[in-house]
Amino acid sequence: MRRFCSLVLILIFSAVFAGCGDKGGKSDKDLFVIGFSQVGSESDWRLANTRSMEQTFTESRGYELRMENAKQRQDNQLAAVRNFILEGVDLIIIAPTVEDGWETVLTEIKNAGIPVIILDRSVSVSNADLFLTNFGSDFLKQGNEAVKWMEDQHFDTAQRNLRILHLQGSYGATAQLLRTKALEVGVAQHKDWEFAAQLDGDFTEAKGYEVVKDYLRQNRDFDVLYSENDNMTFGAMCAFDEAGITYGENGRVKIITFDATKKALQYCLDGKIDLCVECNPMHGPGVEELIRKYRAGEEIPKHVYVDESVYTRKDLTKEIIEEREY
Repeated sequence: MRRFCSLVLILIFSAVFAGCGDKGGKSDKDLFVIGFSQVGSESDWRLANTRSMEQTFTESRGYELRMENAKQRQDNQLAAVRNFILEGVDLIIIAPTVEDGWETVLTEIKNAGIPVIILDRSVSVSNADLFLTNFGSDFLKQGNEAVKWMEDQHFDTAQRNLRILHLQGSYGATAQLLRTKALEVGVAQHKDWEFAAQLDGDFTEAKGYEVVKDYLRQNRDFDVLYSENDNMTFGAMCAFDEAGITYGENGRVKIITFDATKKALQYCLDGKIDLCVECNPMHGPGVEELIRKYRAGEEIPKHVYVDESVYTRKDLTKEIIEEREY
């Protein structure tokens, strides 16, 4: 009789705990598991990008998102990706810190039979079959839009060359490489354009402020700031304010910035920034659509670009800025 009662109790407890482990009617086996190696949280753009992915890949939509923040270090990304392989996730998404150094780990992922989506930036590999698709921005087009805007302006440089202060993002990242390439080609094609300096701002507000402040101690002779993301731009603007350098629509220095976050667009509407080149971070829905097609056996493109625009003050209203998701 005692053995019978014990067996009954075991069965009851097993049923109770099984019920507690049920997540909204879905077991872990029902979820499509995604390992996501995010480059970091270095900017407002990156935070919005992470938020878009987290809001899209939820359990209620049939996903489990395992995200690892690499804190802008590739070695952290490589470790995270190898851990995803060991865990046997269904798909891996990588937002790479830099383009180089991915061949070996991508080969390991392919050998494990796990599909890979490269997000935001790109990777430099000899075999494009190592990843499923690359989803993100056309960074070269963004840079070319900024160069075209400069070509269309009538700068008063008192019969000397147009001098450009170039604030670059993290060296080796796709956004840095291609936005830089567009500007360098533009400078080479215009005999009356030249670089005042090219500074490393690492895509962060603190570094942008630091390097521009240091530069201004000895040099103030430039006409345009070409800054490869909004956060570096905000840092540079603080340095300009401290140095008494005017900028924007009624200032001495014209500002070009990339990302077009809500804060940057407000500065543009206020006349403090002259050109905002959009880099759309809301990647979640587009990536989910690619995953849906992949799981359905449909063919997907090797590279998918998101839709983006450029903004000057005349293109903006309060309503446009308030509707901005990031």
